[in-house]
Formats: sequence, C-alpha cells, structure tokens
Amino acid sequence: MHDLTGFQRDLLYVIVGRDEPHGLAIKDELESYYETEIHHGRLYPNLDTLVDKGLVEKGQRDRRTNYYTLTRRGDREIEARADWEGQYLNE
Repeated sequence: MHDLTGFQRDLLYVIVGRDEPHGLAIKDELESYYETEIHHGRLYPNLDTLVDKGLVEKGQRDRRTNYYTLTRRGDREIEARADWEGQYLNE
C-alpha cells in the first residue's frame, strides 16, 4: 500500500465496501466523497494499475460492464493498512 496514491487507496476501500461494483458505481461513490467530478481518464487507468499490481481483479458482467473485486493480496493490504493506522488513531 505504501506505493499507492491516496486515490488508489480510496478505490480499494470503495471496492471492498461494495459487492462487485462496476466502474460507474465506483465513480459515483468517489464523486460523492470528493464532492467533485471524477473523469474516466483518471478512474480507469488507476483501476488498471490496481489490477496490474495484483490487488484487484477485473471481471466482465457483459460486453460493456466490468466489475471489480479485491484479491486476497488486496484484502491483506487493507488489513495491514488498518492495523498501521490503528496504532496512531487508537491512542
């Protein structure tokens, strides 16, 4: 997780919090959080980076819609991040 951008970490959190979200559902969630428009040119390359790093798997729901899930490695990375944050937030 140390080599991810904050945006990429946020993508992981949205994906783990949803059941196989598709790209537009992820986009909508982040737009709500950031209170600004997330362009496709920012969203999909970052999702592809997470897939390339082995943190996320991309599946195909139909010809036009992909969905995203965390891999085991992605789950472990989120747990490790939560543990690391917890040592500072729980004091």
